[in-house]
Amino acid sequence: MKAWEATIRKTQQAKKQATNIFGSAHVAHVDDEDTDQLENHAAGEIYHAERFLSNGDYYTGNWSENFPHGFGKYWWTDGCMYVGDWCRGKTMGRGTFSWPSGASYDGEFKSGYMDGEGTYTGPNGDTYRGHWVMNLKHGHGVKEYTNGDTYEGEWCRGLQEGNGKYNWKGGSHYDGEWKNGTMSGKGKLIWPDGSMYEGEWEECLPKGNGTFQWADGSSYVGNWSTDSGEQDLKFNPSSDDVKHDPQEVFDVYLKDCFISPQDKVPILPSQKKLAIWRSSKGTEPSVRPRRMSVDGRLDASMDKDLARMRMLDDTERTMKARDDASLISGNALSEGSPIRLPKVVKKQGETISKGHKNYELMLNLQLGIRHSVGRPGPVPSLDLKSSAFNPKEKVWTRFPPEGSKYTPPHQSCEFRWKDYCPLVFRTLRMLFKVDAADYMLSICGNDALRELSSPGKSGSFFYLTHDDRYMIKTIKKAEVKAILRMLSAYYNHFRSFEHTLLTKFYGLHCVKLTGPAQKKVRFIIMGNLFCTDHVIHRRFDLKGSSLGRITDKPESEIQTTTILKDLDLNFMFRLEKTWIEEFRRQIDRDCDFLEQERIMDYSLLVGLHFKDTNSDLDDSAYHVSDPGGSKLGISMHTRVEKMERKNEMELIGEPTGVCYDVVMFFGIIDILQDYDITKKLEHAYKSFQYDPTSISAVDPRNYSRRFRDFILKIFIEDE
Repeated sequence: MKAWEATIRKTQQAKKQATNIFGSAHVAHVDDEDTDQLENHAAGEIYHAERFLSNGDYYTGNWSENFPHGFGKYWWTDGCMYVGDWCRGKTMGRGTFSWPSGASYDGEFKSGYMDGEGTYTGPNGDTYRGHWVMNLKHGHGVKEYTNGDTYEGEWCRGLQEGNGKYNWKGGSHYDGEWKNGTMSGKGKLIWPDGSMYEGEWEECLPKGNGTFQWADGSSYVGNWSTDSGEQDLKFNPSSDDVKHDPQEVFDVYLKDCFISPQDKVPILPSQKKLAIWRSSKGTEPSVRPRRMSVDGRLDASMDKDLARMRMLDDTERTMKARDDASLISGNALSEGSPIRLPKVVKKQGETISKGHKNYELMLNLQLGIRHSVGRPGPVPSLDLKSSAFNPKEKVWTRFPPEGSKYTPPHQSCEFRWKDYCPLVFRTLRMLFKVDAADYMLSICGNDALRELSSPGKSGSFFYLTHDDRYMIKTIKKAEVKAILRMLSAYYNHFRSFEHTLLTKFYGLHCVKLTGPAQKKVRFIIMGNLFCTDHVIHRRFDLKGSSLGRITDKPESEIQTTTILKDLDLNFMFRLEKTWIEEFRRQIDRDCDFLEQERIMDYSLLVGLHFKDTNSDLDDSAYHVSDPGGSKLGISMHTRVEKMERKNEMELIGEPTGVCYDVVMFFGIIDILQDYDITKKLEHAYKSFQYDPTSISAVDPRNYSRRFRDFILKIFIEDE
């Protein structure tokens, strides 16, 4: 009887939520008797039904054997919606899929995928009309960009490839061959003033045989290259006998001929799962039971098409990992690499499954994030009022197991959820170009979080999302106060400096468990610096101090997840001239900021992927570039130089001249340690025993000076 009453309460709660969203006109009356009658249909019969699902999802439309079948509308709690044709639970035929960001796709679907003719409109207004194959632009299509540019031509796997024409808003247009989204092959580009280049292209630049003709009739004919030493050009003057510099082509004419970046589709329709309808009589006997994930959605492993796509994706990742790693055996070193490259690299951490001590905490966290991010609200402005940064700006939400007016029913214990300065962190996510739907899918999707094997020195626990994009760290109350105190300055710092190396924060929350313990768990969500397809072969945590800053492990015991320290460092990092100058400027800016905010004990986290020089594959093909172009500290293709110490306690050794090609990642982490009374006492105590300049706990001014002096000595210009 109690179970029956609980089912009715959940059904009525879901009905209220659907009524609020769609309006009462779309919600039929469902009472106890109707609930029973909904299940009394013959096998294969198609009938109209409404389904108020226990997780908050809602469906209305044609139904058959426990599946949407025919025409219907499905609304997910994260704001996604599909209206159109269904076939046994899959989007199949003609339909419209819309995202909470405002993006939409109107066109043909096959087995859950955007497949066939269709139109996609991005959240910024970009529009693509054309052919799709399994969620990717593939075939002939027309792309109209919000900046006024257009492209019409062939596409392959989501990028321009084949013959196509690109028109810039300013009047220039290119007609020719494309490869991997760039002008590559033979083509012609004509500028508004009548100037023209016709010939061979490589990655949007003239490369190979071609002719550039100015509007006055003069021209250069021959072999083109960005390297003037490789150019072999012949000048044909016009009747006016005006001399031109071929470098004008690169510095002037091509300066504004950028190809607009591709839009990123947030949460592919094929990734959206359907929740199971649970009536008071259970599932229909004619339907085979389907395994469910922790949040009540269908397990993707039962979806054959999606499983096949995931299998292909996993195979690609495995191939990349295999190609990234050396194919040698034992402890032998790969030629051109100073370290042992592992054959197999496992993902960090232990998956939090049912029975894990922190399983309920993970469920609470995922429920809270979904509620916070999915909560409707006005589009935030980058110009925030000072009141938004007030530490008292907090929102408490109660999550009872049976659900409430604002929260869905769940399988965990009752808890309370706190959002700190929600508008600020929502705006930060917008500033960092994080799509809300992607963010929720990473943290709150069907895949569980992974807990790193052991807590850090501070006692904090770390969790990773399944896609490695985000790291969740439990923090102390003092650290919460530190970030709230400096939040306004932190926000303005990121607005001012696009290449800042500081950790990106996406949210600050607290879970408070009910009951006698009244336990509080505070945590912060950060970007994971090492979110990449590359294997990170070496990790260094560098502070510029020497006391206790060594792991003292032999090469054979160092794993890809081992965090090495200052006295373990045996490389100097070489950056190109333009990047080393920007790096020095940014280190100064970031250290000044941390010093002003009275922060110390931070470090520079560095990750190195050593390129396998024996591989025939082009390693750069696996470069994960920033959508807006290259970014300091992210997937930088550069070199490191081996260094050797004369004294093992020296922080910096002598360069040896032996260099290695690497892909490099770095950023400043652990920026929440205030120079409080605890750190002052630690400094005083250790100063009696050790050299004060060698210990980590020093005041922010001295820490900043020592840190930047050390970092700027190990990062040098690559001549």
